Amino acid sequence: MPSLVSNAFKSHVRLLSAATKQQEISQLVKNNKVVVFMKGVPTEPKCGFSNAVVQILRMHGVKYDAHDVLKDEELREGIKEFSKWPTIPQIFISGEFVGGCDIMLQLHQSGDLIEELEKAGIKSALVDSGDKKEEK
Repeated sequence: MPSLVSNAFKSHVRLLSAATKQQEISQLVKNNKVVVFMKGVPTEPKCGFSNAVVQILRMHGVKYDAHDVLKDEELREGIKEFSKWPTIPQIFISGEFVGGCDIMLQLHQSGDLIEELEKAGIKSALVDSGDKKEEK
């Protein structure tokens, strides 16, 4: 009998922990204009996809809040549940889920990332360099 109570209690604690993690993630994406959930940190990405996202954001001169999912298994699973997206990295702009590396790359290549950043009140560094080229 104690094992039933113990298992029920453990299950309840896991549910509370998952709910708390979802609230934590929600606050992170609401409180920052750009948030990246990645493997590693911007100065040391731990996978090629995370590195690609870091490089794209660096080219645009975007300041962002980064979270290493490899240091927190609850965060790693929680962000997948939060966004309903199975892979890492995950990028949020103005509280909205944008996607992963492939979508960021498409947005960057098409120029649409500049527009997405502008909607968030962020001017891409690539706009400045583009303006200077056009003036010559």
